[in-house]
Amino acid sequence: MILRRATFTAAASLACAALVLSVAPPTTASTAAAPVKLGDVQKAMEDLVKTGHVVGAIGEVYVDGKRVGKGSAGSRLLDGKGGAIPSTARYRIGSQTKTMTATAVLQLVQEGKLSLDDKLSEVLPKVAEKDLVERTDEITVRNLIQLTSGIPDYIGPDTSDPTRNYRPTDLLAASRKNARPVEVGTFNYSNTNYILLGMIIEKLSGRSLAAELNRRLFAPLGMRHTYLPTKATEGIKGPHGHGYAPDETGTMRDADKINATTMLGAGGVISTAREMSVFQRAFRQDKLLPASLTKVITDPPPGQPSPPAGGPCSGNPEFAAGGGGSAPGFTAATLTSSDGRLQFAVSLTLAMDNAERGTVPSRITNALKSLFCPAK
Repeated sequence: MILRRATFTAAASLACAALVLSVAPPTTASTAAAPVKLGDVQKAMEDLVKTGHVVGAIGEVYVDGKRVGKGSAGSRLLDGKGGAIPSTARYRIGSQTKTMTATAVLQLVQEGKLSLDDKLSEVLPKVAEKDLVERTDEITVRNLIQLTSGIPDYIGPDTSDPTRNYRPTDLLAASRKNARPVEVGTFNYSNTNYILLGMIIEKLSGRSLAAELNRRLFAPLGMRHTYLPTKATEGIKGPHGHGYAPDETGTMRDADKINATTMLGAGGVISTAREMSVFQRAFRQDKLLPASLTKVITDPPPGQPSPPAGGPCSGNPEFAAGGGGSAPGFTAATLTSSDGRLQFAVSLTLAMDNAERGTVPSRITNALKSLFCPAK
């Protein structure tokens, strides 16, 4: 299983996009937002399926927390089987989980239980003592959040057993066998950073990562259908779309049962379009963190360019650098405006190899243009 983050930044794999909705936001005492047009969400999902090797597509659009558009196309299973996927269905959010994990860590910083400049060797001394990560006396909490630690990824043969319950230390041990790709302070995408952040959350809170994410984020925001699986074979609850990936012979196999213990705080959360919109609205409106700490997550890491401004609709309105997630069998993304008022959440279940999966971001961008860009 290859877990990738697809973020709407210059450093990631989904294109930056701006959304314009055909909804007039509520009038305030000082300003009145002009109405804008929203395309047909159902047609956009149907068009995504028609691009090929997309088994199912669901999407929902929200304005100020109210759903104003939804769509579902394709089927739950391959070859048109299993019926339609409800737009309200749960799905894997992939590396969108990282924003949640980072938010919980930064809440600990806000509470004075942790510092961004704390060294990994100080926060997790046993990791240093067991030599599970090299240069722990140089790597800071900030490095982990911003993916500038230089720690190698753990994904590979040593973490590929679909039924084994891997411990975080097992993932670190797998990572330790790989060569360091970059120096400390240089951006390099590695899921191992967020396994370590999950371990920090557990140590400082005295609770499991799943329980702490629920306590800090899901329960306060009313995200009753969102959860972090903790067992290898624990999957998506309720009717949902299944994704597929080729085996060594090229035959498409059901990839729905991803080993949850290889994802954890790096990409394991399961949610819905509505609840991802709830989270992003709260996050962007600084209801979860003060703006100074939110920027630790949203600002480009050192050495990385800022995301392109405007997006496909030329910044009307301006959409923030958001996030997505991808692994064999699925891609999911949530786009939100900079002020947190507008969200578009989409989940695609796929039947394609990794090379073709690289084309999915441009397909999503085309769908966004059909939905949200003003007519010329």
